[in-house]
Amino acid sequence: MDKNKSIEIQRSSKAENILSQINSKTKLGDLRKIAKEVKKNHELAMELWSTEEFLPRLLAILIMDKTLLTQDELDELDKDMQTHTLDERNNLMDWLMANQLTKTKKNIALIESWHNSPSALQRRVFWYYQARLRWTGQTPPDNTEELLAAIEATITQEEPEVQWAMNFTAGWIGVYGEEFRARCMKIGENTGLYKGDMVSKGCTPDYLPEFITIEVNKRMNK
Repeated sequence: MDKNKSIEIQRSSKAENILSQINSKTKLGDLRKIAKEVKKNHELAMELWSTEEFLPRLLAILIMDKTLLTQDELDELDKDMQTHTLDERNNLMDWLMANQLTKTKKNIALIESWHNSPSALQRRVFWYYQARLRWTGQTPPDNTEELLAAIEATITQEEPEVQWAMNFTAGWIGVYGEEFRARCMKIGENTGLYKGDMVSKGCTPDYLPEFITIEVNKRMNK
């Protein structure tokens, strides 16, 4: 413990300068602005990551070198994220996926290998990525039937962070795949997941029958 503390004190002046700009009022846009000025700097990213604090870690992700994110390195980051609250670690992993992991074919291949990862966060990314392929309008891989079978079989036993991503994937399959729509709604009816949950103004409920109906209607009324 003492050894770690002494290492933390020895951060570079550049890291200390950046950390002095981050406080509880810092917004994601502010972090992006700092990252744009810093550009890619993996060593600095690891210094910021070592703070164990949420906002510096979000910034660290933005300036990481994606070519250095091996499975071993990602396992270490995943392990570090476990010290955060559920919401924070989900946000960190989703931010990592969006800003780094989807940027190279090598890292996309890692995501696609995480279907049965022992890490709940990595399984979440697998499912979130499948949903993302569909909601961004990309042509999804020919795996919809396989995904739905897995969701039907395991969603109720999954960890909450994975459960949400599986549900999200079923939602977008139902929106864009008319032939799967009734089946996806049935998953929501059978599980009852997110039924009756309060949602923020302007947000779509996660309960599948409502989610699919609302999102389909949005696209029909354009």
